[in-house]
Amino acid sequence: MTNEEIIKVIKERKDILGINQEYLAALSEVGLATLKRFECGKGNITLKNLRKIADVLGLDVNLEIKKPNK
Repeated sequence: MTNEEIIKVIKERKDILGINQEYLAALSEVGLATLKRFECGKGNITLKNLRKIADVLGLDVNLEIKKPNK
């Protein structure tokens, strides 16, 4: 998944749950500035913070073995 795809999933899930950035930042204990930078595509986020955000949103972060290109 690209950063853009991850951001899209996070934004869509926030919309479904009716959660804004401020509330998500507070619940996940991730800094609001960090969340804003990541969501606008201008910053990177640590795996630890991504997992915190995903947990609040009811999402999982998974690694999978790549499928070979045909």
